[in-house]
Amino acid sequence: MDEIILVGAGGHARSCVDVIELSGHYKIAGLVEKDHTNSQENLGYPIIGTDDDLPDLRRDYEVALVTVGQIKSAATRVRLFDMLNDLKYKLPVIVSPRSHVSPHCKIGASTIIMHDVIVNANAKVGKNCIINNKVLIEHDAVVGDHCHIATGAIVNGEVNVGSESFIGSGVVTKQSVGIGSRCVIGAGTVIKTDVESNQVIKN
Repeated sequence: MDEIILVGAGGHARSCVDVIELSGHYKIAGLVEKDHTNSQENLGYPIIGTDDDLPDLRRDYEVALVTVGQIKSAATRVRLFDMLNDLKYKLPVIVSPRSHVSPHCKIGASTIIMHDVIVNANAKVGKNCIINNKVLIEHDAVVGDHCHIATGAIVNGEVNVGSESFIGSGVVTKQSVGIGSRCVIGAGTVIKTDVESNQVIKN
């Protein structure tokens, strides 16, 4: 079983640990924090370095996953993904065995599909995304790179979500609407019309 390092050691990392353990495809070697302010283990896994140590850690580990959360901005996740990619880490797709991912959909590198998710036929999910627990991504929907679709959100058929956007918990989108890049859609919002890039929508 290949070892994997998790880059980020906060709350989202704990959720990722749970998915990785259940999937059984990788052994978690440890977590990487942004600096030396946190040296405690997380769910029994050690902190094995900081972001600055990633080049050195590459000598010992081939596989990594960005496990920093994302709400207002994707900037940290984008930076870490680009760093890992430049260092030639393998960046796998992680899928909970409790989810249904259609064989007719496409999922980008370093995306995690968490528990009880449905990704339906002909949907496309980009790189470095968080598809959180109980999300539905319907047929022909497109989710861009570096997005976080939060718990219980419904992305209906033919919806297009631009890169680096956050779709909050319980959001429901009308079929075929477009949501631009770098948007933040607040929890519980119902999106019935297109949303331009860089918009913050509060319920």
